[in-house]
Amino acid sequence: MEPLKSKPDQDKALSELGDETFMSAADLRKYMTDMQMAKAMKSVDGMDQAEKARQGLIKRMAEPIDLTPERLNEILQPLRSKLRSAAERGQTELMVMRFPNAMCTDHGRGINNADPEWPSTLTGRPRQAYELWRDQLQPVGFKLSAQIIEWPGGLPGDVGFFLRWGETKK
Repeated sequence: MEPLKSKPDQDKALSELGDETFMSAADLRKYMTDMQMAKAMKSVDGMDQAEKARQGLIKRMAEPIDLTPERLNEILQPLRSKLRSAAERGQTELMVMRFPNAMCTDHGRGINNADPEWPSTLTGRPRQAYELWRDQLQPVGFKLSAQIIEWPGGLPGDVGFFLRWGETKK
């Protein structure tokens, strides 16, 4: 058993207990709250960065591509390769484009509701992709479907374009 400490020894012990190696319950609660706030701020900062990136993507996708014959070949060459690889794996469908629903004037509602007029809601590069399918890929037998592929908060999110070349199920 340890002998009773004198007043100076008690003061020294209390000061040691008060440093960062030991926290009172109130200090620990404050520390926990501060840590939770820091995590929440980091999460908010992350969401802010993600939203900025999303807005940048929307801005870029709103600008049409100059579809020169060379640029068209740059797009179609890798697409052919991806389609061939998918077919070799026995797939009959391939997602060829993903874009924010903000690229639709109705934010994807027409696509979600299978409205036959959904293509008229497309803007920017998704519109160009649709027209590329309509003018070059549909005549050689490819089908195109658009689907909402993400549902943040239960609302339509990103849209995917899928090229299909297999038999349709009846």
